[in-house]
Amino acid sequence: MSLGLREYTQAECRSALEEARFGHLACCKDSQPYVVPIYFSYENGVAYCFSMPGRKLEWMRENDKVCLQVDQRVGGGWASVIVEGKFEEFPDTDVGRSERLHAWELLQKHSDWWEVGSLKPKELPVLAESPHVFFGIFVHALSGRVVFRSD
Repeated sequence: MSLGLREYTQAECRSALEEARFGHLACCKDSQPYVVPIYFSYENGVAYCFSMPGRKLEWMRENDKVCLQVDQRVGGGWASVIVEGKFEEFPDTDVGRSERLHAWELLQKHSDWWEVGSLKPKELPVLAESPHVFFGIFVHALSGRVVFRSD
């Protein structure tokens, strides 16, 4: 038995993103990369996400170029998809409300969609309005590879 490697097609990349809901989000500030685990829902070229305020949001607001990596087990091997994209926040305003609601509708289909995005190592102060942030990663480029076992 040997291993083989091939590029994923664009359709396979999109399919993997539609099936996945967990990945790793990378952002960068002042030439320093930062990678965090994140839940998301993918639809029509956008990975919809949720977070509380923190480092990743601060960094993405400064530099909207981001990368999302998703991997999955495939047979006796694995597949990995890389999304190069642009961060866009969906504020609770007249302009952003429809995208914000759409993100919430997609994410809430899974019972634990909010867990990683809402946990913080220390308690946050109670605010007059919700600090929750919904955002999208708008895909500019997709690539992927799959490693498989062959007989």
